[in-house]
Amino acid sequence: MAVNLRAPDPAQLPAVAGVELGIAMAGVRKANRKDLLVVRLAPGTAIAGVFTRNRFCAAPVVLAKKHLGNPVRALVVNTGNANAGTGADGVKRALQVCKALAAALGCRPAQVLPFSTGVIMEPLPVERIVAGLPAAVADLRAANWASAAEAIMTTDTVAKAASARVKLSTGPATVTGIAKGSGMIRPDMATMLGFVATDAKVARPALQRMTRAAADQSFNAITVDGDTSTNDAFICLATGKGPAARSKKDLDALAGAIAGVAQTLAQAIVRDGEGATKFVTVRIEGGRSAAECRKVAYAIAHSPLVKTAFFASDPNLGRILAAIGYAGVAGLDATKVDLYLDEVLVAKGGSRHAAYREEQGAAAMKKPEFTVRALLNRGRAAATVWTCDLSFDYVKINAEYRS
Repeated sequence: MAVNLRAPDPAQLPAVAGVELGIAMAGVRKANRKDLLVVRLAPGTAIAGVFTRNRFCAAPVVLAKKHLGNPVRALVVNTGNANAGTGADGVKRALQVCKALAAALGCRPAQVLPFSTGVIMEPLPVERIVAGLPAAVADLRAANWASAAEAIMTTDTVAKAASARVKLSTGPATVTGIAKGSGMIRPDMATMLGFVATDAKVARPALQRMTRAAADQSFNAITVDGDTSTNDAFICLATGKGPAARSKKDLDALAGAIAGVAQTLAQAIVRDGEGATKFVTVRIEGGRSAAECRKVAYAIAHSPLVKTAFFASDPNLGRILAAIGYAGVAGLDATKVDLYLDEVLVAKGGSRHAAYREEQGAAAMKKPEFTVRALLNRGRAAATVWTCDLSFDYVKINAEYRS
């Protein structure tokens, strides 16, 4: 059962001028479910993206990266089939989808970005997707964000969407986004699929910097199971139909809003982690660099032994200290490390704190949300990662994924 989740409220997802979304049931893998999304963009929309670093990246990732430099007019997203591990034939099939949508919208195939998610190493059912495109195009509406969030789900138990308003010197701008993901979540980059749009006017180089920064603060700061997907993509769109981000103050404000929406979406992915019952913040402080703090945070957050202890509400502190020790931080002095569960000091100077009682740790870990905080006491840097527990249901969900 997922933790602290609720479906997005369409009333809380303001439309973004210059963006229209259309949904269809194409039967890509299963009948009678939303599995196809088309997004039409106004001419002149700036677009930026970051993608998976998995060397077995999917065919749509290859094609989307290739098309990204063009004046993009549309996105097309299918669930149920990842079109990954499909070689040259997969790229050919993804391009067929781009050609079909381009013909329907009156643009060039190179102006369409394709995205897929689902089962790996199966041929993309192009004929079903192409047959579903007319319905998706006919459904194109500016207020379709909540339905779009549902259309990109796979093993997700709830749709993920978020929005914010940001005041620029030239007027208020809207930032709205959706994401999907609940398994195969790890940085490089850990989003599965995420799309954030704003009506602000901003140059593409600046938008690319904002996108990378937002990914690092959100999707690259979460882990569910330590697996990096073949299909990860995070796309930011700026239609320019609203106020212009002209000054550094404007750019910083817009970057903050995009990062805030991305972080909300990323945390929703962790809360919806496959079989997750706990949402855990791992905070590492007192490092010599943010990079070494992240190493330690991920050593804790990736450890199956730590994550199963989270599930059992078992304050098995040795597992956490062991993860800190093998994180690969050169010169780390274990005798200076302090460890907290929420506000409870459980280890001081690398060993059990004299005043700590195990029932205190158990009480902290029984909560649906809690924080593991470690102080390395060797510098001033810090880093935060969000993760979840590892439950029986994680095994069950993934064992039955293709059935």
